[in-house]
Amino acid sequence: MIFKSMKRRKTNLVHLPYRVYADTSVFGGVFDKLFTRASKLFFEKVRRGGFILVISPVIVEELKQAPDKVKDLFYEIFQLSEQILIDPAILALQEEYLKAGILTDKWREDALHVALATISNCRVIVSWNFKHIVHFQKIPKYNAVNTLLGLPNIAIHSPQELIEDEEDE
Repeated sequence: MIFKSMKRRKTNLVHLPYRVYADTSVFGGVFDKLFTRASKLFFEKVRRGGFILVISPVIVEELKQAPDKVKDLFYEIFQLSEQILIDPAILALQEEYLKAGILTDKWREDALHVALATISNCRVIVSWNFKHIVHFQKIPKYNAVNTLLGLPNIAIHSPQELIEDEEDE
């Protein structure tokens, strides 16, 4: 068979860092024992320049009620990130997600996170929100709306899926 004769080899391609939008849950995940390891490794990769982190005013607003240690982490990472603003195109996409029934009006901020990531040309959005964002039934629906509107698809993952174990690097 042809596949048995093929050897796996490393390529010398230049790897540009992905633009990644991290929602609020990732910042809090650093201090949640279920999500600590992956969240810390994700932000360490941001610190090393492995990702271009994109954040929005929605995160700033949501973190106003967070514990001080989460806010401290955010303000440290804020210095390393690209900040985007909410514009009419983002709000229009948020409304399209809601009209498509992906989420109800009660969860409009979650739709806004996905719209922010999509319109700001992020390749990936990371979240620990498995109910409204990182959900196997919702991801294709977000991307179906994007496709219908001529927008790029967006990968949606947990931080665990984006980090690499040290032995893999």
